[in-house]
Amino acid sequence: MNPYLSLNEECPLDQLCDWLPLYKTTGKYSGLSIVECKHCKLQALYPRPNQKELYGQDYYQGKADYTYIDERENKKFASYVWKARIRNIQKFVSGGNFLDIGSSFGGFLESAREAGFQVQGVEISEYSSRYANENGIPTFNGSLTEAKFPNDHFNVITMVEVIEHIENPNLFFKELMRILKPGGLLLLQTANFDGWQAKREGSNYHYYMPGHLFYYSDTILKKILTNLGFSRFVTYFGVDFPLFAKLQKSRGSYKKWKDYFQWIRISYYHFKSKWKKNGYPITSSYVLYAFKK
Repeated sequence: MNPYLSLNEECPLDQLCDWLPLYKTTGKYSGLSIVECKHCKLQALYPRPNQKELYGQDYYQGKADYTYIDERENKKFASYVWKARIRNIQKFVSGGNFLDIGSSFGGFLESAREAGFQVQGVEISEYSSRYANENGIPTFNGSLTEAKFPNDHFNVITMVEVIEHIENPNLFFKELMRILKPGGLLLLQTANFDGWQAKREGSNYHYYMPGHLFYYSDTILKKILTNLGFSRFVTYFGVDFPLFAKLQKSRGSYKKWKDYFQWIRISYYHFKSKWKKNGYPITSSYVLYAFKK
């Protein structure tokens, strides 16, 4: 029996994948099994841990092996990036219904609401979604498909470092298409496996984690979305907000004046993300804006 048959059913392209073992990871989370479709080059983690068990309170408080930075601890500084991103989004969509998937404690949605959007979150973690709801950010606890939002409802949908966590992208991308309004904006931030950074680091690439289930590229994402009916793309190699916002955010973790020397490294990486070699970006930092017909 084909051990990867379930992955074919989840494939967001044509479900005709021919999965082959690629390597065992050697980075921080070593020993993970990565497979790759020899046709489309989509990568996947297989087998994978129980996803719901990964996102408890310990995940958000740095007490688990696989953790997330608690945005509440540096909310003032994180908001520099949130607000800068909202300003860039408003160059394309000025207002309306705004959905953030993987919305965590709701900080990004607070910035969207301040800018005039009607906000909604979706978050798999009961711990963080409860906090968001208690603080006035409407957040559905569960998966997007369980939320059952109306057709053509949202003007903007954002997924910041989330699409790689999704277990069944075949169903998920179709759901995104269903609930986004014609002309609406879908924002995806993830690692671009077309980038030289991912290619060069290989099995040691830091993006291979227990909660990252599928690994995309600019090429693959645009093919998926074009097949679904997205008609226009704006690509940011790096991020979709200015360097100054990134530098301001970094201040939240600084303890002494020497920490500001990190701005040199941050600035270098920011500009390096704009460079290409043989047609491919040097780094794998990446944000895609996709617009529905």
